[in-house]
Amino acid sequence: MNRKFAPWLLVALAALAFAGLLAWRSGVLPGATSSASGPATTASAVGGPFQLVDQDGHPVDQSLLQHKWTAVFFGYTFCPDVCPTTLQTLGVTQQKLGPLAKDFQVVFVSVDPARDTPAKLKSYLSSDAFPKGTIGLTGTPAQVAAVAKAYGVFYAKDGAGPDYAVSHSSAIYLMNPKGQFDSVLAYGMTPDETRDQIARAMRQGGAA
Repeated sequence: MNRKFAPWLLVALAALAFAGLLAWRSGVLPGATSSASGPATTASAVGGPFQLVDQDGHPVDQSLLQHKWTAVFFGYTFCPDVCPTTLQTLGVTQQKLGPLAKDFQVVFVSVDPARDTPAKLKSYLSSDAFPKGTIGLTGTPAQVAAVAKAYGVFYAKDGAGPDYAVSHSSAIYLMNPKGQFDSVLAYGMTPDETRDQIARAMRQGGAA
């Protein structure tokens, strides 16, 4: 194996292993234990308090997750594939939710605070292909590291210069209207599959 590719392989395997563990625990994979209101086994293990800034430059905290079902996704605006694909999937999912969409929102947390200013996030999330009303969040490197740790998200800068990449976890975290973890929306699911999982969680968890 070419040694310069070894770190990439280790990064990918670590991210996949963590996402797989979360998926198993949250009921995405067989053998998980869950309750009618969500997976009690991980409700306290994912998420928590945070202090960030939204795309309008306003300070926000974990309270923005309350009163709606929220898909929390970590990525960055320079991401060439996973991030735009995920946001496009969530955009179609939002449409397919129909009347339920009023109780659903998407939160996009940048793992590239050095480049993802509030203005950059606002421009990026204005795409018609992305979910309407998506909330973009950024902050200091320390603030981003803290929220990533709270959600068990892996990310690492790769390369140097202005065109560096950021390797990161691809899972989406579905949070209930109390701001608590419900389940993982696995990367690669179709909009129909994603809609079905969200709608099922809404039915089981009650009104927002």
